[in-house]
Amino acid sequence: MFKAVLFDCDGVLVDSEPITLGVLVQCLNAEGWPLTFDECVNHFLGRAVKDQAALFESKTGKVLTESWLTQFRDKRDKALKAQLKAIPGIHEFVEFVHQHFDSKIACASGADRIKVELQLNKVGLIKWFDGRIFSGHEMPKTKPAPDVYLAAAKHLEVDPSCCLVIEDTPTGVQAGVSAGATVWAYLSNTNQQKIQAIELVEAGAQKIFSSMQEMHSYLEKSASDQLS
Repeated sequence: MFKAVLFDCDGVLVDSEPITLGVLVQCLNAEGWPLTFDECVNHFLGRAVKDQAALFESKTGKVLTESWLTQFRDKRDKALKAQLKAIPGIHEFVEFVHQHFDSKIACASGADRIKVELQLNKVGLIKWFDGRIFSGHEMPKTKPAPDVYLAAAKHLEVDPSCCLVIEDTPTGVQAGVSAGATVWAYLSNTNQQKIQAIELVEAGAQKIFSSMQEMHSYLEKSASDQLS
């Protein structure tokens, strides 16, 4: 059915988004932008902060500098090191996918590489993705552009149309669809009120799962049916 599986990182492999966005709210509030957590989700979930420079300037009256981004990332990374946890069931699912697809898996994230590698190391997933990590910060364009998924598929020597992408945001789903891949979406209980299933479907997700165990069982059964 598929020849490779490409995972987003934040919200798919690790439960990082509440932590990262919480730090971002604090940093933006300190700059005079009194946005709430829910407003931060609407503006920044699935998007690189640096790509929202015009919005930052319009709300704060200040230029979004590399120095400010560095300070934010330092605070974010400190919080992630202290609080980050893996998505429930992800270790078993990744191990199954790694074995079943003969190591044809990759992590294709819109986040910076330092963050991605920090997170995968923190939760013990790095061994499955070492050498197959792709950052949207290192591409001509990050999500919702398809560049990071196209780069991952090329590295694995698999046509994008034969790849399954696992995402959790409309922005990420758009990136996978634009790459020509099949996209499944993970909608956890923690972000259910932030992103409705309809948004993921409208972005192009073909299936939506509420747990990694559910996705694992479905993919395992599909693979078994294909062989029978």
